[in-house]
Amino acid sequence: MAAPRSFSAAEVRARCAQGACLVRCRRRLYDLTAFVRLHPGGEQLLRRRAGTDVSAALDGPPHRHSANARRWLEQYYVGELEQSLLEEEKLADVAPQRTSRMDPRCKTVDLDTDLVDWRKPLLWQVGYLGEKYDEWVHQPVDRPIRLFHSDFVESLSKTAWYVVFMVWTPVVLYLSWVSYTSLAQGNTRLFSSFTTEYSIPVHKYYFPFIFLLGMFLWSLLEYLIHRFVFHMKPPASNYYLITLHFLLHGQHHKSPFDSSRLVFPPVPASLVIGFFYGVLRLLLPEVLGLSVFVGGLCGYVVYDMMHYYLHYGSPKKGTYLYGLKAYHVKHHFEHQKSGFGISTRFWDRPFQTLIPEETFEKED
Repeated sequence: MAAPRSFSAAEVRARCAQGACLVRCRRRLYDLTAFVRLHPGGEQLLRRRAGTDVSAALDGPPHRHSANARRWLEQYYVGELEQSLLEEEKLADVAPQRTSRMDPRCKTVDLDTDLVDWRKPLLWQVGYLGEKYDEWVHQPVDRPIRLFHSDFVESLSKTAWYVVFMVWTPVVLYLSWVSYTSLAQGNTRLFSSFTTEYSIPVHKYYFPFIFLLGMFLWSLLEYLIHRFVFHMKPPASNYYLITLHFLLHGQHHKSPFDSSRLVFPPVPASLVIGFFYGVLRLLLPEVLGLSVFVGGLCGYVVYDMMHYYLHYGSPKKGTYLYGLKAYHVKHHFEHQKSGFGISTRFWDRPFQTLIPEETFEKED
């Protein structure tokens, strides 16, 4: 193994002055330039610590970073600070370290010796991990994932965030117009019976409320799917359920910043959306079911756009999205058994899966 590169304190200061974000744990240096916009505590918080020792910040208070956060940090390791007493004291005003040992909690994932071969598609490998799968999939890495051998099938499994908006927004607008105009004809009834003529007409002005009901029901469905489907723990002995879990959600937890896998691709999404439309058609009168459906579809689009933003956006401190970003990243790195709300934390409260607020980092 090649010896780590040495950096002088002057070189670190110069690179930070040019816009880089280098931090250190004692003498170990990390280049976080590519990560600053993704940091759940905000970009400015991380940039203010450029060139400094973040060892105390990692251990807290006010926020003790998880083992996964420490493991994630090691992916940005670039070298060591030179062992110069004068430069060490100028940079950090602390005694120099004779040795540079990695904290055992910070051990990085070695992609060459990992439990799977990253040079091959992962989907057909993960099922063989058995009892090691759950721990492995919740140790995130900053690396794109390939699922399938076929380039065509692989292309259907990922998409850019804006494709979801471009595909489904026109559908939402069109179906909203169809629903409203159908209700305006005055033929829609809330109740119907084979034995009586009793029914309640649904007025066109009810459409906004039915639409909002659909969005509300989507938020509940979002929570239930995320918690009970995406976060099911597949039996260690079942190759197919492990493979299915990785396809549905495990790959997102393994590589949470793979930008091509943060939203649901339109082709498989259309199958799921068609299923829920069919269910609503069976349960409700046609136009009423369509009105609820289009509200839910709008909720889904908002959810997918928000999910992407929570990973790649840099919301202003104190805003709703700022808190939601920190909440969602906590779910990824430390609290995989709670924090299932994405577009809202509302359902985490009655279902008692809310991540405690005291675990969140506060800005200095």
